[in-house]
Amino acid sequence: MTTNVAPLSHLILEPLVRLALEEDLGRAGDITSDSVIPFEARAKVVMASRQEGVIAGLDAAEIAFKLVDSTLSVKRLKAEGAEVKPGDEVMEIEGRARSILTAERVALNFVGRMSGIATLTNKMVKAVGNHPAKICSTRKTTPGLRAVEKYAVKAGGGANHRLGLDDAILIKDNHIAIAGGVAIALRRAKENAGHMVKIEIEVDTLEQLKEVLEEGADVVMLDNMSLEDMTAAVKMVNGRALVEASGGVTLERIPKIAATGVDMISTGALTHSAPNFDVGLDFRAAA
Repeated sequence: MTTNVAPLSHLILEPLVRLALEEDLGRAGDITSDSVIPFEARAKVVMASRQEGVIAGLDAAEIAFKLVDSTLSVKRLKAEGAEVKPGDEVMEIEGRARSILTAERVALNFVGRMSGIATLTNKMVKAVGNHPAKICSTRKTTPGLRAVEKYAVKAGGGANHRLGLDDAILIKDNHIAIAGGVAIALRRAKENAGHMVKIEIEVDTLEQLKEVLEEGADVVMLDNMSLEDMTAAVKMVNGRALVEASGGVTLERIPKIAATGVDMISTGALTHSAPNFDVGLDFRAAA
């Protein structure tokens, strides 16, 4: 299985990779490779998976190699979003050995992080089973890396919640408390929202949900509700809004949450708790 995911714009990805390389190279560059490897030495290496999962971040890896040395030959052996197993080769790099070694860690860092997110996402997507619920990421992302982490969620078959504060209105518990209640918060949101902007509101109880349905909203977030209350909430909404479940989402609990009939299941764990994916660079031959 390979997930069809549109690549991130080079304009978004390249500055992030460049920043990572600048951080790694510091003031003097790769003094180890420059000291140990002859300038004229050439090599062929492959990037290989060490575990089972979903590969992502190959675009970032290729940019890393090419930024260090535009003469390097980079060949994709797997597509973004492809399922891989231990030993699978995902990329082949050939050219100046120093350049390959200089870019290696940054390239692997991006692939390891993004593949880890894609792999965890894919497990959660599969846990939904035959239910229609989508697995969605949240804004609980690594500062500065939201674009690549949200992309990795999509590579794993998931969907994205808001990319930022500016692309949808999400009224949460503190907004409700400070505004003075559900009804007034929704009315103010509708008065100020552009015609293209969706309005979502978080509720903790079925009583709050009743208020929301009286006022109207595009999406209702059921926050840390029991499975019984989620099921009741879906029946109460009855198609008048999209229903999102959030809070207490684990891989083991997803099948039961999906069975309540919610439209989306959102979890910050996709991006804040995904383990790094084990991937490495293996020397094949002097080129």
